[in-house]
Amino acid sequence: MSTIPWETINPDGRWRVIVTKRLPGTEWIDILVGAGCRLEICSSDEILSGEEIASAIGDTCHGAIGQLTENWGKDLFTVFKKAGGIVYSNYAVGFNNIDLDAATRLSIPVGNTPGVLTETTAEMAVALTFATARRTGEAERYLRDGRYGGWLPTLFLGELLSRKTVGIIGAGRIGAAYGRMMAEGHKTDLLYFDPYPNQTLEDYIGDYSRFLESKGEPPVKCRRVESVEELLRESDCVSIHTTLDESTHHLIDARRLALMKENALLINTSRGPVIDEAALVRHCRRYTKFRAGLDVFEKEPQLADGLDHLENVVIVPHIASATRWTRNGMAMLAARNVSATLKGYPLWTKPDITPFLQSDSPQAVPSIVNAGELGLS
Repeated sequence: MSTIPWETINPDGRWRVIVTKRLPGTEWIDILVGAGCRLEICSSDEILSGEEIASAIGDTCHGAIGQLTENWGKDLFTVFKKAGGIVYSNYAVGFNNIDLDAATRLSIPVGNTPGVLTETTAEMAVALTFATARRTGEAERYLRDGRYGGWLPTLFLGELLSRKTVGIIGAGRIGAAYGRMMAEGHKTDLLYFDPYPNQTLEDYIGDYSRFLESKGEPPVKCRRVESVEELLRESDCVSIHTTLDESTHHLIDARRLALMKENALLINTSRGPVIDEAALVRHCRRYTKFRAGLDVFEKEPQLADGLDHLENVVIVPHIASATRWTRNGMAMLAARNVSATLKGYPLWTKPDITPFLQSDSPQAVPSIVNAGELGLS
């Protein structure tokens, strides 16, 4: 018999909804209870296995909110559908932990939580950029270890990023926000690699560049490049903001790392497997002026051997979206994906999802990633 603790809220609710982790805030609970749902929330911090989730689904389950640390595949969705499953929502904007084809074949809408992570994740990428460039992790450990004996001219020399070139791999919402922060705040030139041109970003940087010139300052530039290789060769700092799929798995491998400047910075707040972590460890050992800042990892929560011992790598435990506003907003969006689908509301078709963070939310489903396949759009 399972010993995993579950909390039940509104036991007389019409719809049974399981939530595989306690989520921040209380608004999301109010949303689901207000929709007539019986909630069963896992109180454990342990990552649930597929078998444990299937056990929690049981014979009757209408909705579920799961985590990006869980593998929702064909078998689990089949159990969910058999129990009366109507809608699943990921508590994340990404969904590479989901077998979307399997869910679609079973006619299960899969929700996600876009639009509330953009600035938060971009800010973390900026924080990692400067923590890496200025060696703050190394310096803090040095100080806390009692080794600081006073100011020295050569103590923890880092890299100046003002007026340097920043390369962005993936110029979607988060990548573009990061680029604007770096260009506006630090007058960096931008290169970006993306299958699609981001004309909005290019126009924005063009307008900002003309503003700088009007104040007597040198302009900044933004340019789309044709290959990852070109971006890696030319950039002083590279920040990754791509999705994870077959084409981006190990996008940054030993061959491409070798193209980068010996004192370049590599930042990743997207998905861990985009970088070949073992190759990164070898590269950082060989080029001690090369630095990396990582929020995500290839085999999370495990790290590649030796990664945590490298002084030229800054590592944080997948906290890019960890602001109260963002995590509360994600919970509200996941709850509204489930509650609105159960109530038969139509799909929201506007890009701005912030109305769903208000108490007077639209009577619509915020975000279903397989809506087109299911004929919901």
